[in-house]
Amino acid sequence: MSQPSSSSRIALVTGGIGGLGTEICRQLAGAGRRVVAVDLAARSERVDAFHAEIAAFNGDITFEPADVSDFDDCARLIARIEESHGSVDVLVNAAGITRDASLRKMTPQQWHELMRVNLDGVFNMCRNVVEGMAARGFGRIVNISSVNGQTGQFGQTNYSAAKAGVHGFSMALARETARKGVTVNTVSPGYCDTPMVAAVPEDIRARIIADIPVGRLGSPADIARAVAFLSADDAGYITGVNLPVNGGYFMSF
Repeated sequence: MSQPSSSSRIALVTGGIGGLGTEICRQLAGAGRRVVAVDLAARSERVDAFHAEIAAFNGDITFEPADVSDFDDCARLIARIEESHGSVDVLVNAAGITRDASLRKMTPQQWHELMRVNLDGVFNMCRNVVEGMAARGFGRIVNISSVNGQTGQFGQTNYSAAKAGVHGFSMALARETARKGVTVNTVSPGYCDTPMVAAVPEDIRARIIADIPVGRLGSPADIARAVAFLSADDAGYITGVNLPVNGGYFMSF
């Protein structure tokens, strides 16, 4: 089966208008992909800002609204993209939320809301693209986990469980698709300079930075470069891995 050239491949990024997602979109477009950023249409002010931020890419990055927690909405999204852009060759699952609370105070709603986005969303998107990727003999799936899925974090039993689950999911799917030309990998960011981390109280943020051997927070570009590497056409011998991008944070444990 003939394959599209690298420059014509379609990349879909969920959570694509967030701080990390936007940079992933930029990196993939810079690598020659035609990128579709997926996020909630309800974030209208952020959508407008996103369009301004990616204007220089001359249409190589576009936006599509969808709710990754809704399987049927994800199916409709993929159908729209296939009709208007072409088959999805690269999927980056970067959509995520937090609902922090200690387990003693966590409500079932906080648990289930987070799981529906952070873990169910990965299933919903992968399930809707993997069959086509396997049939075409090419696919790159990169799922964004977290350092807290590897180390745990106080007040984040839901988040840590979901992010650990993301890599377990990735390894299992990698085994299923390894001989189909489809790779599935995980990137686990450490603490990065994003609005989510900026919302952490300053004293706690200072302690976090003190524990990072390179002495700084990560940047979205640090993570996006790892995603671009794993999603490249010539990265076909790398699958089922979890790539920590955390400034050496594990060396503190």
